[in-house]
Amino acid sequence: MGAPKLAHAAVSASTRASPSVVKELCYGMALGLFGGALWKMHHVNEKRKMEEFYSALEKNEIKVEVS
Repeated sequence: MGAPKLAHAAVSASTRASPSVVKELCYGMALGLFGGALWKMHHVNEKRKMEEFYSALEKNEIKVEVS
């Protein structure tokens, strides 16, 4: 019985692309800034809604009843 030969994907060093650390950092920072901007916009909108609610409550434009 002969030993079975394993097929390995042989990629030469010249065709293999090495990971670029600078590119990965730029991608990560861009995604982080984009996600942070979306999160900030969400919180600014929520704050605006609360301020509109409380200003309408002070002006007696709306009433809140506790049941």
